[in-house]
Amino acid sequence: MKSVEDHLTGILERIEPLAPLELQLLDAHGSLLVDEVASTGDLPPFDNSSMDGYAVRLADVADASERYPVVLDVVDDIAAGNTADTAIGSGTCARIMTGAPIPEGTEAIVPVEWTDAGMPTVRITKSPSKGQYIRLRGSDVTAGQTVLAAGAAVGSAQVGLLAAIGRDRIRVRPKPRVVILSTGSELTQPGRPIGPGRIRDSNSYMLTAAAREAGAIAYRVGNVPDDPKILIDTIEDQLIRADVVVTTGGVSAGAYDVVKEVLSELGTVEFGKVAMQPGMPQGFGVIGPDETPIFTLPGNPVSAFVSFEVFVRPALLRMQGAEVTERPVVRATCVSALTSPDGKRQFLRAWYTPPVAGVGEGVVEPVGGTGSHLLGSLARANALISLPAEVTEVAEGGDVDVMLLS
Repeated sequence: MKSVEDHLTGILERIEPLAPLELQLLDAHGSLLVDEVASTGDLPPFDNSSMDGYAVRLADVADASERYPVVLDVVDDIAAGNTADTAIGSGTCARIMTGAPIPEGTEAIVPVEWTDAGMPTVRITKSPSKGQYIRLRGSDVTAGQTVLAAGAAVGSAQVGLLAAIGRDRIRVRPKPRVVILSTGSELTQPGRPIGPGRIRDSNSYMLTAAAREAGAIAYRVGNVPDDPKILIDTIEDQLIRADVVVTTGGVSAGAYDVVKEVLSELGTVEFGKVAMQPGMPQGFGVIGPDETPIFTLPGNPVSAFVSFEVFVRPALLRMQGAEVTERPVVRATCVSALTSPDGKRQFLRAWYTPPVAGVGEGVVEPVGGTGSHLLGSLARANALISLPAEVTEVAEGGDVDVMLLS
């Protein structure tokens, strides 16, 4: 059997980042930047007010108080977007709105709450400090400044920044398109009556959600019966919209494991055993004229989930150009004693509690049993305890590696 590390290395050696695309700003949301981005101008682009109030000279309001308010003539009313040249002289001020350009001569903004909001004269009851409530040009970003590094994720805040500096298109690695299908004549879709000997197709829904969480565009095909012709026809029909194909089920050594039967004949997909529990039977290769990568995962739900996390998710992140492709792993104190089969890396569903105030180690506790069909315990887990192949026992209170899922 191959080790987990060797199998993952073999996969990532055959996965390349997708070719860059220039996309509209909102279409690029959720992708990774190919190039660093520099601002072509200052933010803010001009001095402006951060409050609704009055633009004043400090000498005119230095003695303002509740008992002895200062009264000034209001010579202008400046709204956001105003382009008229305005100046304030001694004994005068201008009413100004948030975001409006600062008139010449202004040294501070008096918030409207410190006044009687008057026009054409205003009573001011409190004196501001120099520069108070004025946003200076370039105080956020200066022209030529690098605002986003290559490889940065384009989230909502980044979309806002790119729009603010005038970028409406950006080069990114596109999201990989992933086609996911379950195999098995025993499968029934959720929402339909379930007959004797049948189970509901949970895997295709679970893996579609997992692919989306990994940043991919995922298409759920649903379940395919144990018929070799239907299986290969379905896969070939889906290649037109797939950067990656993921199947679940049909990869063991049973008489009806058609995925292994059909894809083995192509000679481009390798099936074997990986020294891990759950998820020992694995397959990976390419299919079709474009040599589309295909992952064939086990059919038991927990096996399929763990296999996706350990092998498929890193590949999808590699295709998006991510430098870090694996889940974060931390050391934690295990509250229970553990046993593990010799020679296999074991992944145990668990609940991880981080250390208080980030000091010391966190605590981890196994959730449910080790059966690969126990989907209920998987849904209660936020981490996987990862025990190396050579570790067969962990004492209560021992340290373990924990793969964080959230």
